Amino acid sequence: MSEPKQRRLTGLKPTGKLHFGNYFGALKPFIDTYLQYDSVLFLADYHALTTARDATKLRQDSIDVVKDYLAAGLDPEQAIVFRQSDNPDHTELAWICNCMVTVPFLQQGHAYKDQVAKGKEANVGVFTYPMLMAADILLYNANTVPVGEDQRQHVEYAREVARKFNQAFGDTLTEPQEDIIEDVGVVPGTDGQKMSKSYNNTIPLFGTPAEIEKAVMGIVTDSSGDKPQHVYAIHRLIKSAAELDPIYEQHKGRYGDLKKVLAADLDAYISPMREKRDSITDEQVKVILEAGAIKAKAISNPTMSKVRTAIGINL
Repeated sequence: MSEPKQRRLTGLKPTGKLHFGNYFGALKPFIDTYLQYDSVLFLADYHALTTARDATKLRQDSIDVVKDYLAAGLDPEQAIVFRQSDNPDHTELAWICNCMVTVPFLQQGHAYKDQVAKGKEANVGVFTYPMLMAADILLYNANTVPVGEDQRQHVEYAREVARKFNQAFGDTLTEPQEDIIEDVGVVPGTDGQKMSKSYNNTIPLFGTPAEIEKAVMGIVTDSSGDKPQHVYAIHRLIKSAAELDPIYEQHKGRYGDLKKVLAADLDAYISPMREKRDSITDEQVKVILEAGAIKAKAISNPTMSKVRTAIGINL
């Protein structure tokens, strides 16, 4: 008899159109491994409210990110896919988590400290963000949470909250473990820095052939040497050195030609996914999210019942 799969939870913040950096840094690693686990995938739309101020955009972004994952190969029958806001258990447990920790504890949160360091006025959502994330994790008795090194603290916070709760009220919540995602390498943007919307240096993942080519032709190239390093680094994400080296030797010094080859290869790589994505309707996504919310509540409701009993809410 095979061992039951460990439960793994992943949150997606709906923040607009994906780029190739998002794909190779987060989307592809998830698609490559999610079938190995009892996977729970949720849209962190309440988390998005720390910055989102456009209701129409948030609605569409929430639908679009699901389309992105479906197009990349996610089978909604093999994972629970739902919106955080469709399950009130998240915000209820977040309040209880708030009551388990101190203000100095939350003041050590990376996002909050970063806002303060930059002289910005952080809203309360940014301050208590780690407790909503703790609730996201603890509700589903998640064994592991895949995160980058920079997100390790969030899982540590969730583990600390579970420990404090269990010490106060008895063994109730599962202490999660972080699964640190190995560095896949920095995907360079068109300016050579890490590809990021904040740097305005991205190549759109599901862009049209013309949009992809326009972005690629804007890649900054080093005029010294025969091989444009930024162009080659992006190219290596989709093709081997054995495939590329003869091409780069043949077009030595002809950067414009090499960029056109890269643009064509990126378009060929993403074309099947783009076609699949274009065939997915908003209504299909809504049906998937509604079904996912029912499955999510089937796990989280018993957790919340135990929590309410433990703290004295259930009479």
